[in-house]
Amino acid sequence: MATKATRNAGKRPRSATKKAARKPTRTPAKKAAAQKSASRATKQTTKKTATKKTVGKAKKKPATKRAKKTTGSGPRLLSGGNPQIPKGEGNAPVRAYLQAIPGWKRAVARRLDTLIGRTVPGVRKAVKWNSPFYGAPRAEGWFLSFHCYDRYIKVTFFRGESLHPVPPEASKVPDVRYVHLREGDAFDARQLTDWVEQASRLPGEKM
Repeated sequence: MATKATRNAGKRPRSATKKAARKPTRTPAKKAAAQKSASRATKQTTKKTATKKTVGKAKKKPATKRAKKTTGSGPRLLSGGNPQIPKGEGNAPVRAYLQAIPGWKRAVARRLDTLIGRTVPGVRKAVKWNSPFYGAPRAEGWFLSFHCYDRYIKVTFFRGESLHPVPPEASKVPDVRYVHLREGDAFDARQLTDWVEQASRLPGEKM
């Protein structure tokens, strides 16, 4: 009578048999196909990554700077057509400012500059903060300045509260009053001359 050990001899363990059945057998052709498929997937992934990087770089490209608004080859014009002129003492920077003013404001500004020079012989001139400044000769400080805006030229009297009559436009700054010169308005040379003459005799504003 055969023993149990004898009957089981020559038989494979069930677990080993199942593992062997589950394990797929690859032929050389299948291996080559699998390798080819993996290579294609790798190439596609590489292309996608490169495309993303290129798009990212394109988005980060800095925007082209806007061209500065100028009058021909002259100075840049700021808001209101006010010329951007470097700071400087004397008549030359003021002439450069007047020359660069566009449109109707140029003629009005030149007329105002001539009136000031005629009323105050030897008047000191300068450009500061893109505005002409005028000071009495042999005195410190400034009595008048003006600046271009969209619809008018703003004339600033630094001691305007001390003038008679007081210039019409108020200011938040103590002592300061304004006159607005608009297109089409009458140029009141007599009143402006009177104000300039009075202002030039008052203590100047130091800046």
